[in-house]
Amino acid sequence: MIRFAFLILIMFSIIMGSCSGRKNKLDNKNLIPEKELVSLLTDIHIADGLLSLPKINSWYSYLDSIASYYQVIEKHGYTKEMMDRTMKYYFFKNPKRLNKIYDQVLGILSKMESRIEKESIIEQARISNLWRGKGFYSIPSISGNDSTMFDISLYRPGYYTLSFSATLFPDDQSINPRPIAYSTSADSIETGKRQYIKSIKYIKDGRPHTYNLFITVSGNIIRRLRGILYDFDNRPYGIEKHINIENLSLTYSTYSSLAV
Repeated sequence: MIRFAFLILIMFSIIMGSCSGRKNKLDNKNLIPEKELVSLLTDIHIADGLLSLPKINSWYSYLDSIASYYQVIEKHGYTKEMMDRTMKYYFFKNPKRLNKIYDQVLGILSKMESRIEKESIIEQARISNLWRGKGFYSIPSISGNDSTMFDISLYRPGYYTLSFSATLFPDDQSINPRPIAYSTSADSIETGKRQYIKSIKYIKDGRPHTYNLFITVSGNIIRRLRGILYDFDNRPYGIEKHINIENLSLTYSTYSSLAV
């Protein structure tokens, strides 16, 4: 906001220096409409922020800052003279309204900043989530495929956490319903030694519960995390099954980060 305030001071100094002697002759004719002025000032501030970035600034090094702002004005369909006239009018004749206009600009910028921060958090979570299976499992499935098997490569030594939410409904007839997971060497998936992950038993109350499975990977050998999210004891499968599994994520932490 400091750069924005500085920009406005520059604009005011240009305005006052150019026609301070004619301020009494100003009227509200041929002004930029207030709604358009709010949008224009918002874009000027955004341009000001972008020009503070070294890479973008180098692209427009042939322009001085004032010239770049005039380009923004022209892209909105107005001229420098109309902008000067509008700002002079509000500055000299209606400064209280000008303050309200700037409040609208700052409100828009604040909402934009908040939205960008939220999108950044969501994107960062997406990038850090190593889960490569489906995001939602519903059994019985409409498609007829009730498989909840997964197979994910673990490339780095450290600690992994598989988190998800499961809702097991009271009409589910499975006995000892639970997830089963193990890690094994990627070079010998079927014949290699399996390291089973400590499991948990699902709560059958029709409410969503969050569950976590903790996986430790040592050494520099690529391992595979395999398993099934919904397993039980009473086979064959002539039973009623009813479970939803969602919000799956697989996150990674190094040994050092946990030791801090």
